[in-house]
Amino acid sequence: MKRCLLIILFLIGCAQPPQIQEPSGFIQVKGSDTLVNAAQKLAEEFMKEYPYIFVAVTGGGSGVGIASLINKTTDIATASRRIKNKEKEIAKKWNVTPYEIIIGFDGVAVIVNKKNPIKKLTIKQLHDIYTGKIKNWNQLGEYNSSIVALSREVSSGTHIYFKERVVQLDNKKSKEEFSPNVLLLSSNQAIVEEVASNPQAIGYVGMGYLSSRVKALAIKDEGDYFLPIPQNVIEKKYPLSRPLFMYTDGEPTGIVKIFIDFVLSEKGQKQIEEVGFVPLRSRDVFQTPEN
Repeated sequence: MKRCLLIILFLIGCAQPPQIQEPSGFIQVKGSDTLVNAAQKLAEEFMKEYPYIFVAVTGGGSGVGIASLINKTTDIATASRRIKNKEKEIAKKWNVTPYEIIIGFDGVAVIVNKKNPIKKLTIKQLHDIYTGKIKNWNQLGEYNSSIVALSREVSSGTHIYFKERVVQLDNKKSKEEFSPNVLLLSSNQAIVEEVASNPQAIGYVGMGYLSSRVKALAIKDEGDYFLPIPQNVIEKKYPLSRPLFMYTDGEPTGIVKIFIDFVLSEKGQKQIEEVGFVPLRSRDVFQTPEN
């Protein structure tokens, strides 16, 4: 009888789940379509090192991510623009304190079909295209064909950035809007696909979505024309350069902090670089030494 009891106790002991000594839990990351591929890659590499922490990544746009942070349905919001003052006010009402973390840099690349002979544009010319003042490529000294202007949808942080920087020319009092003829597409990849197949099209995407299927234009504000390449972005020579963000509710703690620390680490920044964006460490790489 004692022997049977010992066997039963032994089997019960074996059936108990092992005690996990490593960090564990679930992290939801939601937001920027521009950053969704980078966030997924970061999550995959992170989970190799922390197999008991599951990181789920979804897109939807920067606005969706920030709204989800405010209504507490995500742990981390990814954004390709800074949080707005109005969003901060709403967050305060919901007892949420958005904490901003810059995770890398981007250049919003203006792209055209590879058959299009144009190679460069000024910010003012871009403004005129997207507000409907320039409607044909021959107005820019190129071939006679109407322009098909493509934009991200309104929930996109890239849409908001481009609207403020190009459509409104950085004028906070400007009420100019995109021309009603501008076509709104749901993602960076959708814009790449349309531009690659349509010689009349022009669009803008995060530089992480550039490929040999489309042509990126050199852009000029004041001074020279610059292409959206890492060195021009980090030195802020490319006129459409911007930081990329993650937001948490207050300073990150627990497993969220572990993930953020990984994103900012050398290994995490390598993932940022591999998907085509500019890592934070490039700030030092491209810094001009003082004389």
